[in-house]
Amino acid sequence: MDIRQISEEYAVAAQITAEDIATVKAAGFKSIICNRPEGEESGQPAVESIARAAEEAGLSFRHVPVVSGAMTMDDVTDMAAALKELPGPVFAYCRSGARSANLYGIIKERGL
Repeated sequence: MDIRQISEEYAVAAQITAEDIATVKAAGFKSIICNRPEGEESGQPAVESIARAAEEAGLSFRHVPVVSGAMTMDDVTDMAAALKELPGPVFAYCRSGARSANLYGIIKERGL
């Protein structure tokens, strides 16, 4: 897993599995956000399985699905709310990590 640190409180990566949760926790993250819609791609791990593994490991989890190439201001607002509510540092993932990074950039740019 390639974790890309975006700020002290936020990092992103490509799709993870339930088995990756231990690595995320060991890296010091307190929360995980999934930015992939359920069933976006064949073979994608179910969001519920990752959420369950995160919660069993003592991490907070939030699903803020964003359709690739079709991000809306509602998506940005939902992500900003999640970042304010969840304990940090926060680890977010999507198919490649780009959506999660872009969301964060827009949130910071707009001061949300």
